[in-house]
Amino acid sequence: MRNENFPTGDDVLKAAERIAGLVVETPLKPVRLNGHDLWLKCESLQTGGSFKLRGASNRLALLSEAERKAGVVAFSSGNHAQGVAIAARRLGVPATIVMPSDAPAPKVAGTREQGAGIVFYDRASEDRVAISLALAAETGAVVVPSFDDPHIIAGQGTAGLEILEQCPGPVRQIVVCCGGGGLAAGIALACPDADIVIVEPEGWDDMGRSLALGHIVPVAPDAPPTSCDALQTPLVSPLTFSVLKERGAASAAVSEAEVRAAVRYAWHELGLMVEPGGSAALAAVLAGKVPVVPGTVVMVTGGNMDPAMHAEWVA
Repeated sequence: MRNENFPTGDDVLKAAERIAGLVVETPLKPVRLNGHDLWLKCESLQTGGSFKLRGASNRLALLSEAERKAGVVAFSSGNHAQGVAIAARRLGVPATIVMPSDAPAPKVAGTREQGAGIVFYDRASEDRVAISLALAAETGAVVVPSFDDPHIIAGQGTAGLEILEQCPGPVRQIVVCCGGGGLAAGIALACPDADIVIVEPEGWDDMGRSLALGHIVPVAPDAPPTSCDALQTPLVSPLTFSVLKERGAASAAVSEAEVRAAVRYAWHELGLMVEPGGSAALAAVLAGKVPVVPGTVVMVTGGNMDPAMHAEWVA
């Protein structure tokens, strides 16, 4: 039985109206890949370098006047941090972001440039949620999760509405990078006639394993290192899991080598700087782990990569 906070396709439509003018319509690029024609939805070209501005704008637009004065707290390795920071600056809302101490430098700099305060934590030994809740309790701020919120999910789903408007033919399959599942769930709600395939890094594929088992399981404590910092979610949300389970979403997991190959392909073949986590869906298709069918759209979700690291990867 759904709870009253369960997001719906109607919520995505309302979010699109609410954030009109606050986000840009990102391009849908036709690509010929491994002998197949498909489309790339380039959210790496969104303001702030990722799709995260969509959900953040929708959530912050719904704050009351009192909540706007008290401010917001978010936790993120970078893309949600920048999305919240940009939305908060535009609305005149104070923002504090709890970020891991090993967050990529461009994401830290981008968050600071928007005027948000940053509190660092140790990803291995500290709990970012507990830190955020403590800060909120101290200041009265509203916690803005990166995916465990129906308004965040609905905002992310607006990218799916754009896909339906932009694609000249029927959209039959959408391949989505997945951390906590906010974007994938939003896309699933926005595009009810398309098959959804979520893609995660190997060892961090908790959503895929959860869907296979029928209940939520966490990432293993000995999960391997991954360059996909944007997809390092230790436990998915009942909201995102429920949406994807209801839609019968399929899943795939990609290796570090496959992610690197996708980052190189995006740069050399498409002229796109795509961060590791933002390239996971593309990596799965390039590696043949997700078969391409007519009407396939692949989400390229983020472009905030350290320039020196990117130069090394694509050399």
